[in-house]
Amino acid sequence: MESALYVALSAQVALSNRLETVARNVANMNTAGYRADEVKFAELVSKAAQDKVSFSTGGEKYISRQYGSLNKTDNPLDLAVEGEAWFAIRDVNGNLSYTRDGRLQIGNDGTLRTLTGQQILGAGGQPIALDPDAGTPLITQSGEISQGEVGIVGQVGLFLIPDDAQLTRAENSAVIPDKPVIPVQTYDTNGVRQGYVEGSNINPVREMTKMIMISRAFESATKMIDTSNESQEKAIRELGATS
Repeated sequence: MESALYVALSAQVALSNRLETVARNVANMNTAGYRADEVKFAELVSKAAQDKVSFSTGGEKYISRQYGSLNKTDNPLDLAVEGEAWFAIRDVNGNLSYTRDGRLQIGNDGTLRTLTGQQILGAGGQPIALDPDAGTPLITQSGEISQGEVGIVGQVGLFLIPDDAQLTRAENSAVIPDKPVIPVQTYDTNGVRQGYVEGSNINPVREMTKMIMISRAFESATKMIDTSNESQEKAIRELGATS
C-alpha cells in the first residue's frame, strides 16, 4: 500500500517538472530561434519490498535541437541558418554563446549586433564591422558580406555544436555548450539565408495536447494518493476497534 503512495508521489513530481517545461515552451513559441525544452525520464526499481516497485525519476531536462520554420521578412539584416549550424555571439562581458536568432542591427560602433546588443562574430571569432553609409549589405549563403563599391567587408561565422554536448540556456535564445564548437568550412548542408528569420521549434498544438495529458495524469496520481490515504485510515480505524 505504501508502495502505491510512493509511486503516485514520484509520478506527481515528474509530471510537475514536465508541466513546467510545457508552460515555458508555450510562453516562448513566438520567440525567434527558441529551442524547446524537453524532459527525459528514467525508471528506478526499488528492491526493498518483496516485489520490485518502479518509480519515476524527476526527469532530466534537455534542449531540443530540432529546426524551426523559416519566415520570410525581406529585411536585409535578418538572417536564418539553414542546416544544423549556429551563429556565435558575444556580450559586453566577453561571454560567448550560440544562437539561431539572426535578427541583426548595426550598432553605434558600426559592428553587426543582435537586437539585444551582442556582437555577432565572424568565422575567425572577430566582430564584423559595416559602413552604415555604404548601402544595403548583401550576404551570401557562405555568410560573406559585401557592401556596394566597398566589396566584401566580412563573413558571418557558422559553427557546429557536437551532438553529445550538453546545452545551457543563455540570453537571446542562445545556448552555451560544454564542448568546443566546430567552425563550418563547407556550405553545402549549412548556410545563411538573408531576409529570413527562423521561428521557434515549438509546435503549439503538440504542447497544448501535452498539457492536457499531463493534467489528466496528475489528477489520476492525486486520486491514487487519496485512495491510498483512505485505505490507511480505514485500516487504522479497524485495528483500533479490535484492540
